[in-house]
Amino acid sequence: MIELMGTWLMAYDPGFNVLRYLTVRTIGGTLTALLLSIFLGPAIIKLLTSMQFSQSIRHDGPKSHLAKSGTPTMGGLIIIFSLLISTLLWSDFQNPYIWILIFVTISFASIGFMDDWLKIRDKSSKGLNGRHKICLQVIFSLIAMILMLKVSPEGNSQFFMLPFNKEFIFIISPVVFLLISIFVIVGSSNAVNLTDGLDGLAILPSVLISGGLGLIAYAMGNQIIANYLFIPFHPFTGELIVFCGALIGAGIGFLWYNTYPAQIFMGDLGSLTLGGILGTLAVLVRHEIVFAIMAGVFVMETLSVIIQVGSFKLRGKRVFLMAPIHHHFELKGWAEPKVIVRFWIITFVLVLFALATLKLR
Repeated sequence: MIELMGTWLMAYDPGFNVLRYLTVRTIGGTLTALLLSIFLGPAIIKLLTSMQFSQSIRHDGPKSHLAKSGTPTMGGLIIIFSLLISTLLWSDFQNPYIWILIFVTISFASIGFMDDWLKIRDKSSKGLNGRHKICLQVIFSLIAMILMLKVSPEGNSQFFMLPFNKEFIFIISPVVFLLISIFVIVGSSNAVNLTDGLDGLAILPSVLISGGLGLIAYAMGNQIIANYLFIPFHPFTGELIVFCGALIGAGIGFLWYNTYPAQIFMGDLGSLTLGGILGTLAVLVRHEIVFAIMAGVFVMETLSVIIQVGSFKLRGKRVFLMAPIHHHFELKGWAEPKVIVRFWIITFVLVLFALATLKLR
């Protein structure tokens, strides 16, 4: 909206062209989402508390978590409202990739809302049936990726890149592209959902990864930088940094209330949506492997659950004291804030390493 306004106002004063600058709109989107989330936070917390939308705590989990019973959930509303409002204000409406991200945000938020609502209604930690959840995620991911194939300048012929070597760029068929993309988006959504078990554990890594993907998007959307880094130039990706900026602002604003001890939990409404968004961003910028490096903490959390379940079924023994792995460290005696901050630090290092792969080619 503001980008369009800048175009109109240029007729009266060329100085208004500043409103169309990508850097200005990214900063504006970040600050707008940050302020919105901070100001919306108390009202949403009060509303959810009055409606008794509280988190159900697993009784088989760490005993220290029982004290969190009654903390309101569905805090993802803060993130989603701030993100969407800021995106609509500062992004270029003519960019189809922005609308794909908006679609993913709303569709995955609807899955998360159903999941949280069933948990609240039934006063249980089960929520939406796992198969139904994955089925919906696959359907929405498929729709988003078909839309991408329709609007992408490359059409149906998409490329797939491997890090560390500029020669490792392959053209893949539409079917292979759809399979890889759905796996990345659905896997990312559920990985963030599994990680969201401690106060602030999922949100800051999501913010850091969003920043890393935003930088990649900006580089791919700038032909000079893209040529310098030996990565494909893509005219649509540059605008994604505005969306990433809005996500960063919304996430940091939410962390104001979600930091230990949390006043509100994001719930599946937030975690499933954040994971879906990050996976979609990775596909849109065609850096799925680099995203997997950035999301190492999310990958580790997911693998810990797979290993734990597989080991118990095959051997009747558990590998970890409890899965996901953040609970394992809690039961080993690590204080919750220590687990959270150390996982944050690991993500920060992984994002820097992943970004370094763009130059080490």
